[in-house]
Amino acid sequence: MNTVPAEQLAVNTNDECRILRELRATPLIFELIEASSGSELAMQSKLRREYPDDLVRAAVSLCELRKRGGVKFTRASQMWFDRQGLEQSTTEAVSRYKATRFAGPVWDLCSGIGSDALSLASHCDVTAVDINPAAGLRTLWNAEAYNVADRMQARCADVRELKELDGLVHIDPDRRPGSGGRVSRIEDYVPGLDFLQELMTRCRGGAIKVSPASNFGGKFPDAEIELISLNGECKEATVWFGELARDSLFRATVLPEGESISGHPLEVAVPVTPLGRFLYDPDPAVVRAGLVDVMADQLGLSRLDSAEEYLTSDQLIHSPFVQTFEVLANLPNNERDLKGWLRTSGFGPLEIKCRHIPVQADVLRRRLPLDGRDPGVVVFVRLDGKARIICAKRVVS
Repeated sequence: MNTVPAEQLAVNTNDECRILRELRATPLIFELIEASSGSELAMQSKLRREYPDDLVRAAVSLCELRKRGGVKFTRASQMWFDRQGLEQSTTEAVSRYKATRFAGPVWDLCSGIGSDALSLASHCDVTAVDINPAAGLRTLWNAEAYNVADRMQARCADVRELKELDGLVHIDPDRRPGSGGRVSRIEDYVPGLDFLQELMTRCRGGAIKVSPASNFGGKFPDAEIELISLNGECKEATVWFGELARDSLFRATVLPEGESISGHPLEVAVPVTPLGRFLYDPDPAVVRAGLVDVMADQLGLSRLDSAEEYLTSDQLIHSPFVQTFEVLANLPNNERDLKGWLRTSGFGPLEIKCRHIPVQADVLRRRLPLDGRDPGVVVFVRLDGKARIICAKRVVS
């Protein structure tokens, strides 16, 4: 695939594109920033004696974003970011997982800095489309950093006006439209729900990236909704449709393990039983997918309470879908009782967990006697409809 020249993307000579090109043509400025050992103010003052002010500000900002981007990308030090593009980008481990479902030519719509397009281009020919010409520049240059430029095209267009869309598609709608903050309703995305639903009828198959906190329930009939977590944090909900959807209605996937659980939230209901020797906290992807009972049934666990996601058993279960804790005490929801137990617990570092019982963890921790050295866990839960405090220690697999 021939890469579209970067110059053709920015038909309007806006300042952002101009500065990006000047930065790319001035690699020495990044070397000077990295080599600086003084204060940032002194470093910027020195740079402004050699370079224009807007170029210095852009270079300093990009260096900062590259450092922050290291959490998401293995080649962040070579990549081109803007602040919003980095914040909305898909973490590399997640995009690589999603890309395994695709084959052949793929459209990546609302591509931003190209985070999903880069993973897709590892084995697919990709046309990345974004309304911002600067996003196209960043996508192409990031493709060079990942050695996939030969599989990447970039186009500057409003995805809602593309007439030739077909085949397979990935789209990451803007969740921060305009100058406002992040929106949670899919109807408020750009493009919004109507376009996304129409897209599902135009293309053979694809994936729609939405926030795990969004109102995706009931919005995409016949689609597969996959909640994806990475290192215990739910990163996104992916709406798979057409050829790329599997039979299950809901799926939860935990990374980096790459294990999935699927089913319908209402197909099984596990019993509520008394607290056993072990307490289990389901992965947030499992919770958001509504698959707590499905998972518990497969693992042989039961619920603590009909209103709680926490699970229990007397048998030790190892699974990437749960965090496991050994129960040491079951106390009333009373700070005096908790303090009394902690005085002889040997706990020092203390993790405080809760789901449905509001707790100001940092405020409470400062009031507790934590003179020991052992790490401990305090979990606020409901048992038989009553608030209780469970003291425990983590079980490491």
